[in-house]
This record gives sequence, C-alpha cells and structure tokens, in this order.
Amino acid sequence: MIGPASLQRVTGAHPRLLDAALATLVGGIGLLPLLFGRWPDGVRPSSADAVAAAAAFLLLLARRRAPLPVLALTVLGEVAFTVLASYPSRVLKIAALIAVYTVARTVRRRTALIAVSGTALSLYAVITYATDSAAGPEAGAVFAWTGMFAAVGATVRTWHDYAAAMEERALRAEAGKEEEARRRVAEERLRIARELHDVIAHHIALITIQAGVAGHFLRGRPDQAEVALSHIRDAGRTVLDELGPLLHVLRQSGDETTDEAQPTEPVPGLSRLGGLLESLTAAGLSVRHRQSGHPRPLPTAIDLAAYRVIQEGLTNAHKHGATAEADLFVDYGPDELRIRITNALDSGLCAATGTGHGLTGMRERAHAVGGSLNAGADADGRFRLAVRLPLPTAGPPTDTRTSDRPGTALPATAANGRQG
Repeated sequence: MIGPASLQRVTGAHPRLLDAALATLVGGIGLLPLLFGRWPDGVRPSSADAVAAAAAFLLLLARRRAPLPVLALTVLGEVAFTVLASYPSRVLKIAALIAVYTVARTVRRRTALIAVSGTALSLYAVITYATDSAAGPEAGAVFAWTGMFAAVGATVRTWHDYAAAMEERALRAEAGKEEEARRRVAEERLRIARELHDVIAHHIALITIQAGVAGHFLRGRPDQAEVALSHIRDAGRTVLDELGPLLHVLRQSGDETTDEAQPTEPVPGLSRLGGLLESLTAAGLSVRHRQSGHPRPLPTAIDLAAYRVIQEGLTNAHKHGATAEADLFVDYGPDELRIRITNALDSGLCAATGTGHGLTGMRERAHAVGGSLNAGADADGRFRLAVRLPLPTAGPPTDTRTSDRPGTALPATAANGRQG
C-alpha cells in the first residue's frame, strides 16, 4: 500500500510523471463520452469535445512551467467552447480548476488572488451564458469549486513553505553544532598544547642546564656531577608525573584500554610554588621571592594560570637572562592577584633562541581567566613581566613576606613594602 510519504517521494522526485498521469486522466475523461455517445447528464458529445480533451491534456502537461498562461488559456478555451458549442466543456472546466490550484500553489499570493478571482468571474459568466440564469445552482457552484481548489493550493503552499523553513532551520542548527564542536576542539587543542609547552619546556630547560653542569664537573668534581645528575633524574620524574594525567585524559575519548581507575595528579597551583623555586635554584637560578597580601585558596583555573605563568616566566628568565638571577613578586590583592617577574635581559641570546610561543601562551592563559599580561624591556635593560589575574573579593592585605631562597619566609621590611 502506497502511503502519503511514499506518494510525496514519488511526486517530488518525478513531477513530470505526475503531470503526465494527471493530464492523461483528464483527457481520458473528455474522450469517454465519445465512446458511450453521451455525457452523464444526457448531452451528446461532438468533435469539439475531442478538441477540448486534447487541449486540456496539452495544457496540463505545461502547468508547472507556466501556471498563469495555462490558467488563462484554459479559461479562454472554456469561453470559446461555450460560445461555439452552446454548452460548457466539462474537461476544460476541470483543467481550469487544476490550473487554479497550481497558481495558488506556486505564484505570489497577490497575483494568485487576482488570477483566481478573474477565473471565478469568467467561469460564472460562462455558466450564466449557457444556462440563461445568473442565480442557478451551477453558477453558485463555480465560486465554491474555484475557492476550494484555490484554498487547497494555498494550504499546500503554506505547508511546503513551513517544511522548507524547518529544514533550513535544522540545517542551520546542525551547522551551528558543527561550528561549536570545531571551536571547542580548537580551544581544547590549544589548551593541551599550552599545557604540554609549559610542562615540557620548563623541565627540559632544567635538564639541559643540569646536563651541562654534570659534564663540566664530571672529571674534576664527580660529587657535584652526581648532584646535577640527581637533579636531572628528579626533573625527568616530575615531567613524567605531570604528563601522565594529561595523556590519560587524551586517551579517555576513544582508547578502550584506558584504566578508569588510573590516579591523576592534582592540578598544579601556587601551593607547589616552593618546589618549583627549589628546582630552579638547583638549576642555578637565584630567585628573590617576595610575597604581599594574605594568601588564600584560589579558583582552580586562576591557581593553575598563576603557577604556569610563574613557571614559564622564570624558565625564560633562566634561559634568556644576562645573569642567573630573577625577582619574583606575588601580591594577593583584595580583588586581583598580581605577579611580577624581572631579570637582566640578554637581548642577543633572546633574539637568537626565543620563539615567542612561551610569551603567547602566558598571555592566552591570563586572558582565558579574565586577566591581563604586559611584558617588555625597561630603559635600564631589565625585562619585566607583569600579570594581573582577577580574584574573588577578600579582605585587605595583612602581611608581606620576603625570601631570597624558595621555601623560606622572612618578616617584611619597609624597603620590601615600598617595592611591592
């Protein structure tokens, strides 16, 4: 059994086949009375009925390509047939009603309203001429049939417009989902690349420096070389520990062999700042660490951003600095966390080895949490990195801590307070 959906697929895929079938049906209706010798109402057919059937067949074949001309020709044919044969043509009337449906279905509504109204008046005049009665049932039926076919055409038009609008909306929604998915993938890839850069660049720089130290002391002072090698081992273990959770997250999307119970390291934050400074001190970088304000728990994203910015900033200071010294200042303000890193700049080394990815990554981290980053060389030849990260509202700063070595807290001095 052919349902409405199947019929719609067939007619939508082969509209000319539907037109040919409809034209054949209407033309056949016009030829049947010639075979039986009379119409159902007793009127005997003539050769004009055969011409009308052929005209209706040809016109209906072209109804999609030229709906208005087809409607006009069927109405004119009906008028001419009625004048010549003294009775209206049933076939041309049916063709005219089908043309009315097509016009209401395809032509602009205002044009269709004018064409349908003209058709109804023309057919009413034909019936009035043929029956010599302007108020007979046949004359009134003309308006009813014309209005019904026009209403069906307008309804089908509205339904098709609605279906097209829904399809377009669905396509736009699907395109929006794909665009959102691509944007999220790009953001996640950028985040992962930033994490990999921060983790690997810092520890590989320390490993490279300690390897040079070990090579320098290998023959003359093997005890110092052993210390450097232990630092290399510690840095390698640390980078593996930090890369493990990141790679575990990457495997979760489609790797069936992923161990769901694999433990993950806590997200790095300022609570691990002491260990970071110790590793840099072991690598030969002297960091003067000063802290102002009241330390407090930070949101995870801001805590991670602050740690990574300090890690990358001090690593760059070690790699590109003219001396193995850097100043780190961390200020817990009421509504923002301020980080400042300064070091003597070796412009020649920085230009030769720097790629700018680290600075770009730090700026992106700051912007991602609503903060800002400014970096550049001062007039005195020192490079200054200043970062501001928003914090939840807290009370005013209560203390200031200064340390020349990581992990040590000293009472604040007046000079340090002025520098902060």
